[in-house]
Amino acid sequence: MPYYRRVGEVPHKRHTQFRTPDGGLYAEELMGVEGFSSDSSLLYHRHIPTGITAAEAVEREPDPLVPNHPLKPRHLRTHALKTGGDIVDARQLLMANDDVRLSYVAADETSPLYRNAIGDEVVYVESGTGLMESVYGAIDVGPGDYVVIPTSTTHRWVVTSPDPLRVMVIEATGHVAPPNRYLSPRGQFLEHAPYCERDLRGPAEPLLVDDTDTDVLVRHRAGLTRYTYAHHPFDVVGWDGHLYPYVFNIADFEPITGRIHQPPPVHQTFEGPKFVVCSFVPRKFDYHPEGIPAPYNHANVDSDEMIFYVGGDFMSRKGAGIELGSISLHPSGFTHGPQPGSVEASIGKEATDELAVMVDTFRPLHLGPAALDSEDADYAWTWARGRPDTTFGSA
Repeated sequence: MPYYRRVGEVPHKRHTQFRTPDGGLYAEELMGVEGFSSDSSLLYHRHIPTGITAAEAVEREPDPLVPNHPLKPRHLRTHALKTGGDIVDARQLLMANDDVRLSYVAADETSPLYRNAIGDEVVYVESGTGLMESVYGAIDVGPGDYVVIPTSTTHRWVVTSPDPLRVMVIEATGHVAPPNRYLSPRGQFLEHAPYCERDLRGPAEPLLVDDTDTDVLVRHRAGLTRYTYAHHPFDVVGWDGHLYPYVFNIADFEPITGRIHQPPPVHQTFEGPKFVVCSFVPRKFDYHPEGIPAPYNHANVDSDEMIFYVGGDFMSRKGAGIELGSISLHPSGFTHGPQPGSVEASIGKEATDELAVMVDTFRPLHLGPAALDSEDADYAWTWARGRPDTTFGSA
């Protein structure tokens, strides 16, 4: 994280005696990334954070992935997927590659305690409300929130709305952060950045739970392990540092506009290993007197483009069947662009109220079971205004 925070009680100096009311020592834990060479936080536990009493391998079959072959643009309808379960165990895999996994969940249950030891997670909340509880404290979450969870943060999800908590989960194989071009050499958001420190929410107070014999599910590179801890991991009386979970709401992204159509990098919100996350938000259209607001046809020769449509009216997709909860996948090797008629119809429009989350990857995305279960098979042919025939191939 780009700035320092302090929550709860911490000693005056790090790595010094910090005693409990009965005279014992709190257990200090350094949580840091890239060894001791990058961001970190110091957490102070009532019990030692290493106190496991059991470790059990959890055997689960990996979700099968199939290549996007024949190579086609895809349209997925996430609201057609099953509802229920929790955000950890009920993830429905849409697509993945060696760098990132994209899943969808419509959760109605509290999750187990969970720790992803492979990489950071970004959870986008489409609808519903909940709590993301962690060793750092709790954060309320709701529609439009990006929840960024650092690698190996022990946490759980609590659903607080009567309707399901609908989310997209982005699982990285490394760390996710604001783009470097938004930050000063010392990590402060710069004046041209579309959001800043004021827009970020983190835990405000410690979260203390007194349970014993508590299970934590850990995802690691060899699979899944269930630890049993002698004491509940939520026993941190205070912490400080630059590494912690935080929330950024898409409504706080300030769009960058220009006289002519701006390219997708102006919408970039986060970057991860070999992928980026972008936010399309309501904004003024281009103001050149002869400008064309609709995007031009483009071939992203080095990346696959996934867009999750979460609100408003995405004018360039009119006529393609795109609706709330839709996902489009436009792969490298396919030139894509606005639907027929959208370019002419966009001329003279002053603004858009679209709301969408885009993930661009720099390695091909393969399709998971949830993609195959929710696909609109006619989407690839919508630019030709018809169904497939011998000219275009078959679905």
